[in-house]
Amino acid sequence: MSATIAAPAGFFSRERTVAAPSFNRWLVPPAALAIHLCIGMAYGFSVFWLPLSRAVGVTQPLACPAEMSFVATLFASGCDWKISQLGWMYTLFFVLLGCSAAIWGGWLERAGPRKAGLVSAACWCGGLLISALGVYLHQLWMLWLGSGVIGGIGLGLGYISPVSTLIKWFPDRRGMATGMAIMGFGGGAMIGAPLADWLMRHFATPTSVGVWQTFVAMAAIYAVFMVGGALGYRVPREGWKPTGWIPPAAAKSAMVSSNNVDLNVASKTPQFWLIWASLCLNVSAGIGVIGMASPMLQEVFGGKLIGLDVPFGSLDTAQKAQIAAIAAGFTGLLSLCNIGGRFAWATSSDRLGRKLTFAIFFTLGFFLYAAAPTLAGFGTTLFFVLAMGVIISMYGGGFATVPAYLADMFGTKYVGAIHGRLLTAWATAGILGPVLVNYLREHQLASGLPQAQAYNQTMYILAGLLVLGMICNLLVRPVAARHHMAEEKPAAVAARPVAAAAASAGDTPTAEATTSPVLVGLAWAAVGIPLAAGVLITVQKAVILLH
Repeated sequence: MSATIAAPAGFFSRERTVAAPSFNRWLVPPAALAIHLCIGMAYGFSVFWLPLSRAVGVTQPLACPAEMSFVATLFASGCDWKISQLGWMYTLFFVLLGCSAAIWGGWLERAGPRKAGLVSAACWCGGLLISALGVYLHQLWMLWLGSGVIGGIGLGLGYISPVSTLIKWFPDRRGMATGMAIMGFGGGAMIGAPLADWLMRHFATPTSVGVWQTFVAMAAIYAVFMVGGALGYRVPREGWKPTGWIPPAAAKSAMVSSNNVDLNVASKTPQFWLIWASLCLNVSAGIGVIGMASPMLQEVFGGKLIGLDVPFGSLDTAQKAQIAAIAAGFTGLLSLCNIGGRFAWATSSDRLGRKLTFAIFFTLGFFLYAAAPTLAGFGTTLFFVLAMGVIISMYGGGFATVPAYLADMFGTKYVGAIHGRLLTAWATAGILGPVLVNYLREHQLASGLPQAQAYNQTMYILAGLLVLGMICNLLVRPVAARHHMAEEKPAAVAARPVAAAAASAGDTPTAEATTSPVLVGLAWAAVGIPLAAGVLITVQKAVILLH
């Protein structure tokens, strides 16, 4: 009894987040989006590279002495950092995201989404503040520690915090629910990058590039949204289900199980590792393209982007600046395809099934990657850009569909923790994809190939990765019954009359009618307006490319 009353336990505990009978489940997706749109700025961090590379020189980078050791550069305050050094923050983001999601996924299921969301906010925003101090003191190690390591942990916890909750709130639309939230991670850069650019220009002075002030301002803004999102999380009462929804019969699809599998058992099944490999190979191909999107378009098409039939290397500085602006539109267009694909493909998977959806990713992706060199040779950007857009939509779609795939395979009880462990595939792909694309490009150039052909072999190899992914996906079968957790006996359920009554109340037609529609509308407006602004800015930049 005393343990039940001990309370301060309360506010941050999972039990305090159990929804009242009047709660409207449509309040949960905007809470998830509030967090994902903030941590999604990880994709847009490259907006800081150039300003940070001249943080000391301000107008021009002040190079460190050639003989300075690697360790010395971590603490050097009198010379500027190289972009390659700053880029390690990007690598740390996704390595730590996967590792932290895997390590603390089980804790999240026990602690609940509210506590995980608040810890995520503390890590992500706190990491930005440590990075701000690192810029002010000009200490590279503080940027790696702040945004890279601590911020990366915040990314992992924030990314998986809503997954299990949304799947439980939307058992009738698992793909759509996770697509709505994970869409936000892909769209975070569309809001954050223009905001960061505006803030840096606002704070810039003759003696400062304005980055540390921007970090502080964005930490404050993100803290408001992330804390609001975390406090908005609710978990459904035991036994709750949507009004009028009847779980599909097991015979309808052998690939959708109503049984749960324990976290530690799930991660030892062949199904887990086949889905892990499928995600890793899909992401490796896509993330390699995203990381090199801008230089790839410029080097493949060169002067053709501005109506000149000359290769990239023959352009002058002004002409390169022109095509760089066009390439920025291409990058923005890929961002739109990324977030659109997350929602569209995940929603479609509710009808198509997860296995078929992934089969489409690999089949269509194989043909588009293999055809990319030919499409580039047509002399027009249209077909090449369309192919890349579809490829990136499937890259994002893989992220948004895989939580529902896991819920179909292993049940919903531990899906958040299982998803956390699966995200180590993302950490692996975050290293494999960019390294593969970058080093193959350098090898091709060193072999004497023109820049316009430097990516041809890379595209064929990425197509080969998707063939391997297709094989892994085809091998996925329903989880063997011996791995299922024992079902709870009816007597045990009957012993909890309060929970049963609450669940019963949740099934009445009026269960979701008492939450004010105005509150739901305001919650969606809080995340929808910034997202719409980001889309508008991105479309304006993409028009330059289409023109």
